[in-house]
Amino acid sequence: MLRFMIKKNILLFLAIVCFIVACGKKNRSAKVTTLAGSGTMNFADGKGTDAAFSNLMGLAIDSADNIYVADSRNNRIRKVSSDGTVITIAGSGKDGSEDGKGTSASFFFPVAVATGTNGNVYVADTHNSLIRKIGPDGTVTTLVGRNQPVKKDLSDSLQKLDNPYGIAVGKDGTVYFTDWAKDLVCKISPDGKLSEVAGDGAPGAEDGIGHAASFYLPEGIAVDDHNNLYVADCYNNTIRKIDANGVVTTLAGKAFKRNQGSKNGKGAMASFNHPCGIAVDQKGNVYVADVGNNKIRKITADGVVSTFAGTGQRGLANGDVKSASFNRPFGVAVDRAGNVYIADYQNNLVRKISY
Repeated sequence: MLRFMIKKNILLFLAIVCFIVACGKKNRSAKVTTLAGSGTMNFADGKGTDAAFSNLMGLAIDSADNIYVADSRNNRIRKVSSDGTVITIAGSGKDGSEDGKGTSASFFFPVAVATGTNGNVYVADTHNSLIRKIGPDGTVTTLVGRNQPVKKDLSDSLQKLDNPYGIAVGKDGTVYFTDWAKDLVCKISPDGKLSEVAGDGAPGAEDGIGHAASFYLPEGIAVDDHNNLYVADCYNNTIRKIDANGVVTTLAGKAFKRNQGSKNGKGAMASFNHPCGIAVDQKGNVYVADVGNNKIRKITADGVVSTFAGTGQRGLANGDVKSASFNRPFGVAVDRAGNVYIADYQNNLVRKISY
């Protein structure tokens, strides 16, 4: 009997300990920190606050957890290691569209970046209306688009784009991007063929299949492991989903400018204010840089929207996600461990949200 009572008490004690530990994990609050940047609008490579950005916009993460930054006003693509060390991998800093290696290449206000296989980095070179690729050795080439007239029949690679704003890469190497001013979502197949995924080319908010759907100045785009696309439909203030068959649905928010807001809730009950950057984690959660609200929002797979970080006031405060502040957060990315990274546009910083 005594042995039974001792065993029972031990099991009860262990159960209590496990409960306390589980509650502690559940109640942990994420923290916002600054990974890199001085906070001033400038250009400098270096570690942590010794580095400087100028209106950075897009972020992407590779398999080694390196962060790539579209340093938009500096016309450069930067790389940030996990310890906050920043280097420049491509771009001279001058407006231009030159292909070449490293700093001999040029960009014109690149807005978004994405990482692909074999160490390639893809760039939405927005004001050049080009999609560019940076190889592992830093060599920049142009994949699609043209910024000068041509006097011959246009191949897929020479089609005129109009301010591509978001870019993502699927597991099979397909490159997806939003053609902002054309209100389209497009893709480049691994063999280089350019085609349209969804959108009718005119502003709208219709769900549907392929060209039966419509968008209004779509910006950020993300792709999950099942080839579902998520689009920050900026001027509709909605988050759209495109499945592998091209079916477009509205995951969260209610369309049109009059529905700007910051309400949490499910589906159409939620509201946004110019959502721009977007990322999806391995569990199917979607993170949105809600620029006009100065918040990072989180959407579950079934469309429930909550505020993940930010008070809503413009500022620069680190700490608990509920009291932290941003100043026009534009880009967002998430790593395999669930850490979230923010391109804090007007603070000129790369921020990190982790537990």
